[in-house]
Amino acid sequence: MKKLFFALLAFAASITTASAQVEIGLKISPSITSLRAESPSDKAFKSDGSQFGFGGGLVVDYFFGENYAISTGLLLNGKGGTISYRDAASGQPISATQKFNMQYLQAPLTVKLFTNEVAPDTRLYFQVGGSLNVPIGTRINSSKFYTDPATNNETKASDHVLFFDADALASLGVEFQLAKTTKVFAGISYNRGLVDIDRYFEKTRDFRDITIKNSSVALDLGIKF
Repeated sequence: MKKLFFALLAFAASITTASAQVEIGLKISPSITSLRAESPSDKAFKSDGSQFGFGGGLVVDYFFGENYAISTGLLLNGKGGTISYRDAASGQPISATQKFNMQYLQAPLTVKLFTNEVAPDTRLYFQVGGSLNVPIGTRINSSKFYTDPATNNETKASDHVLFFDADALASLGVEFQLAKTTKVFAGISYNRGLVDIDRYFEKTRDFRDITIKNSSVALDLGIKF
């Protein structure tokens, strides 16, 4: 019983210590985003251009060791890109393009690993994990509505995109201690979409084996308090 008491006491102390090692901050992330598109050869879906995106939000690092942290937060990020494909619904083959602009609310969950100081008050970090993402706004060709050139049917742009997405995330960067509890950081991150976000071509147009996924490379700039 005495051993159990001391074990519980040590566990409670570790929780108290860990709770004091939470760092909260803000970051902004200008990015280059694109869509990875695949299909059978007759439809010829492909990526047809990237675009500039911008995001940012709250970051939270929960340290469970001096050099190890669970990193999460709540971010608003822009994603999208241009895809092209072939269509023959009207009997005459045509080449069509769609430019997607999407806003996602993201909840990352990653492990962040820090080096020891590589220069005074300076550490490198490496981050790996994923994020769950929910679209909160979608435009196709700068409009909230899309008229299919092959069928002339109009649909909401938001109906073209799946209601959730998930990314694999990897990043590296540098963190500099400005004051006792103030740090700034800069890094590069890569988000690779894991989920086929298409809700239109297979569901509405009855195309087969169409895959559209998000990708982005971002410059992360932030401050922690």
